[in-house]
Amino acid sequence: MPRLPLPDFLSGPADAPIFDARAPLEYAQGHIPGAVSFPIFSDEERAQIGTTYKRVSQDKAILLGLDFFGPRMSQVVKAAQKLAPNKEVRLHCWRGGMRSGAMQWLLELAGFRVHLLDKGYKDYRRWALASFEQPRPLLVLGGLTGSGKTDVLHALARREEPILDLEGLAHHKGSSFGAIGQAPQPTTEQFENELAWRLYRTPPDAARLWVEDESRTIGTVAVPGPLYAQMREAPLVVLEVPRAVRVQKLADEYGRHDPAALAAAILRLRKRLGGLVTKEAMGAIGEGDMEKMVTLVLDYYDRTYSHGLEGRPNVRRVPTDTCDPETNADRVLAAVRQWPGAQPAA
Repeated sequence: MPRLPLPDFLSGPADAPIFDARAPLEYAQGHIPGAVSFPIFSDEERAQIGTTYKRVSQDKAILLGLDFFGPRMSQVVKAAQKLAPNKEVRLHCWRGGMRSGAMQWLLELAGFRVHLLDKGYKDYRRWALASFEQPRPLLVLGGLTGSGKTDVLHALARREEPILDLEGLAHHKGSSFGAIGQAPQPTTEQFENELAWRLYRTPPDAARLWVEDESRTIGTVAVPGPLYAQMREAPLVVLEVPRAVRVQKLADEYGRHDPAALAAAILRLRKRLGGLVTKEAMGAIGEGDMEKMVTLVLDYYDRTYSHGLEGRPNVRRVPTDTCDPETNADRVLAAVRQWPGAQPAA
């Protein structure tokens, strides 16, 4: 079959899984969202082939690859049949070279319909990084720690408002406590891949795209520079939730987590909190007094976030007396409808 350009490949048959023929380590570093790791070589085999190619010759490297791949051909076909029972797949390697070519030959020999990505995963990466340069109709949802911004974001989604959940993609809530209760974080490369895919799936005619106010880094991953620059210039809706309400919300959330994980988070902040506050917060955790611990830490986070608001253009504050996400989503939308400054041009 002819090689497909990336747009045709991504919009291909939904029931045709994407097979990533690269080595497992390459896949783990970053892959097309939804793709299945279907390596033609193991990490060790790929390393040996690469060394042979560089130090001996291309011909010797090809023969070595055949030695590795040949005995496994039957197993490869059987595995493909389980993953794609209708015998139709989308396939790629790094740049559309010999690895995907060999896999395509084998699968087509076994009766599969194979859609091969021209220029491979490298083309997806180029496309993903370029997508962050495109202007977006962003509306940023802000607020002090404990305001329930992420909950409000998802309440907006239930109202059919397009959203971009950066913390969800990052598997991190953005603070020293952000990894608690979360799945392991992706690599920055995979975070970018998933982010580009979400942007691609956003309706092109959307009047606005909601995103939570974030730092440039979310745990160990980084928001792409061009997109972050747009976030800093976009209209900012700030939820103003009373401190007591925020303390209670955070205390309820943290009270469900392992005290050892909370203590580790406090210790990561000790230089910023100071020795005395750190000692008091650690003592509060030991006593099970989550409200005291939250109160001590919130002083630092409130100062930091308030400082970050300085100089931000186009800010609208939305006072509220609750952390209920449905109520606050309605209040935010009401404020936006009365605010011409919240209608950014795409």
